[in-house]
Amino acid sequence: MVLYRPVGQKEHDLLQASGWTAFPPRLPEQPIFYPVLNERYALEIASRWNARDPGSGFAGYVTRFEIDDAFISRYPVQTVGRSYHQEYWIPAEDLAAFNRHILGKIELVRKVTG
Repeated sequence: MVLYRPVGQKEHDLLQASGWTAFPPRLPEQPIFYPVLNERYALEIASRWNARDPGSGFAGYVTRFEIDDAFISRYPVQTVGRSYHQEYWIPAEDLAAFNRHILGKIELVRKVTG
């Protein structure tokens, strides 16, 4: 399955440092990791949140990656607004396993600045 993840500058830099192979651990105040199911929704988040947020460095990026179908099927799809606002809620303690099930490299597909 192809998934997307909107990120700010700090997370972008950590992804780059990983060789584009793993998302960084969540911070204590971030108990859930939220990959999304489509680029449209990821771009909305990157544009409306990350690019306007000083904590995100006023930059938003959209990443794309493949995840093993059998692994991601453990989690239900969550619809959190409009019909295309679909995401997975991955508990922070599952993120290392999630990263091990990424197929290939994480790709940078868009950059948005505030």
